[in-house]
Amino acid sequence: MNESAHHTRLLPALYIVATPIGNLGDITLRALDTLKQVDRVAAEDTRVSGQLLSHFNLSKPLVSIREHNEREAASKVIAWIAAGEAVAYVSDAGTPAVSDPGARLVAAVRAAGQTVVPVPGASAVTAALSAAGVESGQWLFHGFLPPKSGARRAQLQTLAALPSALVFYEAPHRIEETLVDMAAVLDDTRLVTLARELTKKFETIVTLPLRDAPAWLAADPNNVRGEFVVIVHPPVASAVVIDSEAMRVLDVLLGALPPTLAAKLASQITGRSKAELYKMTLALKPQTDA
Repeated sequence: MNESAHHTRLLPALYIVATPIGNLGDITLRALDTLKQVDRVAAEDTRVSGQLLSHFNLSKPLVSIREHNEREAASKVIAWIAAGEAVAYVSDAGTPAVSDPGARLVAAVRAAGQTVVPVPGASAVTAALSAAGVESGQWLFHGFLPPKSGARRAQLQTLAALPSALVFYEAPHRIEETLVDMAAVLDDTRLVTLARELTKKFETIVTLPLRDAPAWLAADPNNVRGEFVVIVHPPVASAVVIDSEAMRVLDVLLGALPPTLAAKLASQITGRSKAELYKMTLALKPQTDA
C-alpha cells in the first residue's frame, strides 16, 4: 500500500482479511491497515477475533457470522456496504472462506453487485505445501473428509486415481483412523506429509510412506495433538507396458474417432487403463492425421 493509503478512506466493500494461523508475527501490514480502517469486523468467532484485535490495539464493532447464521448475517453486511461502510471478514485463523464459514457471505455480497476485496496472508494449505516438496506442482485441496469411515473410504476411492497430490485438513481426534483409511484405499507406498501445529511452538512436519504414518502417530502422544494438514503425494507413475493387441485396437479406433473416445472404447475392449491408452493416442495420433 502507498503511504497515502493510511489517510484514504477505504471504499465500501467486503474485505476478506487473512489472519495468522498461530504465530501472530504472520499478520500482514496490509491486514493491520485494513482492520484499522474498516467500519466494522464480521468474524467467525467474535471472542477469538476480539483477542486478535486487542493484541494489535485495534477496537472495532464486531458481528458474529457463523455457519448457522450466515444467510441472515449476509443481508446485514450487504446493507452496511450499501450504506457506504467498509466491512472486514475474518475467520478464526488463516484465509477465510476456504474451508470454514464465509463462502456463502462472499457469494451473497457478490450477488448483490458489491465488491469483495481479498487481503491475502497466512494459509495452512500453502504453508504445508511449501514445506512438503511436492515436485509436480499439481495438487487438489479437498478440505475435511467425512467423519464416518465408510463415507470417508468412498470419498477417498473417488480421489485414488488422480495424478495430483491430495491435500486435506484433519482434526486430532480423527487423524489416526483417517490415515488407516488412506493407507487402505490409496496406494500405501505413496508418500504423505503430515504438518501439525503450523507456525506454532510445536510445529512438526514429517514425510513418510502412508503405510508408516499410523506407527509414527502412535510413537508419541504429542504427535496426535493439534490441527493437521495431510498431503498425500502424487502416485508414482508406473511404467505400464501396453501390449501390441491394445496398440492395434487403439490404432484402428483412432482412424475414425477422437482420442478421448478411442481411448475409452479401447479400454473397454482390452481391459487396459483408459489413462494409459489415452497417453498412447498422443503418440499415435500424428501418424493417423498424416
